[in-house]
Amino acid sequence: MGKKRNVAFIGLGTMGYPMAGHLSKSGLVNLRVFNRTIDKATKWGQEYDGEICLSLEQAVTEADVVITCTGRDEDMLEIVLSNNGMYSHLKEGSVFIDHTTTSFKLAKKLNQSLQSKNITFIDAPVSGGEAGAINGVLSVMAGGDHSELERNSELVESYSKNISYMGESGYGQLAKMVNQICIAGLLQGLSEGLLFAEAENIDMDSLLSAISGGAAQSWQMVNRGHTMHQREFDFGFAIKWMVKDLGYCIDQAKDNKTNLPFTKEVYDRYINLIDKGHTHSDTSALMLFDELNN
Repeated sequence: MGKKRNVAFIGLGTMGYPMAGHLSKSGLVNLRVFNRTIDKATKWGQEYDGEICLSLEQAVTEADVVITCTGRDEDMLEIVLSNNGMYSHLKEGSVFIDHTTTSFKLAKKLNQSLQSKNITFIDAPVSGGEAGAINGVLSVMAGGDHSELERNSELVESYSKNISYMGESGYGQLAKMVNQICIAGLLQGLSEGLLFAEAENIDMDSLLSAISGGAAQSWQMVNRGHTMHQREFDFGFAIKWMVKDLGYCIDQAKDNKTNLPFTKEVYDRYINLIDKGHTHSDTSALMLFDELNN
């Protein structure tokens, strides 16, 4: 890639923390990081090389590339377009890569706003969970300028195993919606299957070994089957984030007139689990719905 570029990474949460770490270790960039909770940034700085910034302005000034990984639409609106946001401090002609899972509408809004400043926006949500981020093997779905994505692919590859270009601005987010719709269905099917097996007292180790080698195999089955049977849900991708993501899917489906009955049912079940205290439980806790409502 030649000369190191100045890169700002914003958001050191469950995903962003290890992602920024991989980018730091890549040796490709001069890295600045910012997190709204300074303690998290300080801890990150003890593990990795990079300048810890106390403000968005400090982080993004003169950055050739800005990478964000936050929580939801509201977070991105606040850090980019609010009065205290980074917009006025962004370098003209720079590239903005957003790994946050947001709505399609927000991706289009950010693209339009940044275009007016000659900044290239790429919506690039990721899949693979915390483990994928830690191991640097995330799957990235990207929308926006294809040539700029390719020019910056080496940066993204530092924490991913696959980068898929999905189309124009917003299409990365649309692809992530499909991802979440499919996961919701897989988890509901796996929950029902495991409850059925438990009712028949089938040996779970033998069962999962058998069916995970066939057509029913899924990431959820391999990585969550045993923990679901053991009722272990205090790790992984929190239900509150899945509710947020499925909400975006349901809203977008209203616009494109897609019927998502199964997704809506799973969404409602997650809302019920949140009401029963499982806000931060892994999404595989979907299995508890019937137990808690009988």
